[in-house]
Amino acid sequence: MRWSGGVPALRWEGGRVSTLAHGQAVAFRAVGPRLCPGARANPCPLAATVPARAGGGQCPECARLDRAHSVAADTLADDPRPYRVYLAWFGPGMTKVGITAEERGDARLLEQGAVAFSWLGRGPLMAARRTEELLRHALKVPDRIPYDRKRAVRHRLPGPDARRREIEELYGRATALATWTETLEPLEFRAYDHGDVFGIDGLPPLTGTVTELVDGGVVAGRLLAAAGPDLHLLDVAGRCLALDTRLVRGWALVTPSTPTAPVTVPVRPVRSVDLDVQDSLFPS
Repeated sequence: MRWSGGVPALRWEGGRVSTLAHGQAVAFRAVGPRLCPGARANPCPLAATVPARAGGGQCPECARLDRAHSVAADTLADDPRPYRVYLAWFGPGMTKVGITAEERGDARLLEQGAVAFSWLGRGPLMAARRTEELLRHALKVPDRIPYDRKRAVRHRLPGPDARRREIEELYGRATALATWTETLEPLEFRAYDHGDVFGIDGLPPLTGTVTELVDGGVVAGRLLAAAGPDLHLLDVAGRCLALDTRLVRGWALVTPSTPTAPVTVPVRPVRSVDLDVQDSLFPS
């Protein structure tokens, strides 16, 4: 799944794109085996098969090639583009700091499933990276939050005002650390909220998450929300299920016999999530 102009879409081999809309029917049957799609617009030279539960959907060689051109992996230190540092909110007590190329706008935040965020500063890549590390340690916030925690809390979020307050409080703590402003241009606080874009406000309780696709397995339901790489579907049995579309990568997909077909792929019942565990995961 890709985000473009604030709209989620599925990108197929060959470049065709299918946009997604809340309320539409989503239904497909997987046809295996699951094959590595390659890297950097090039097919996998090995035509390698990929384990069904592999989130990245690539063989090790293609994953390494993509990683070699990744800002997140610190492999593009000489990138001349301006970057922005952001503060992102995923749920109560779940905040992080990160960076993204300025030209990408909020695409990175949409891809991560950030419910709310604010820009903090802008400048060269390495200055942005140093600021990210400084804030991460000083504010005791992580640079990554597990996707299963993001998914679970989406179904019981506070409203936009509460989300804004938590981001604003973090922004205040970050701007109190004046040293980073020597290398980055500070940006004024403004809270951006993706609740409507994702369609997550008012979601029913999460029943379970799809753990993998299987040859012949069906996924079908009405699209309630799309956030980050995830689709939240209401199936024919009345269950609210989350599908990480990274698990779809590499499968051939065909239309099932009916768009209201039952889900026949493995589903893990949702586990309770403690909304206040972030401090215990990142102690001082």
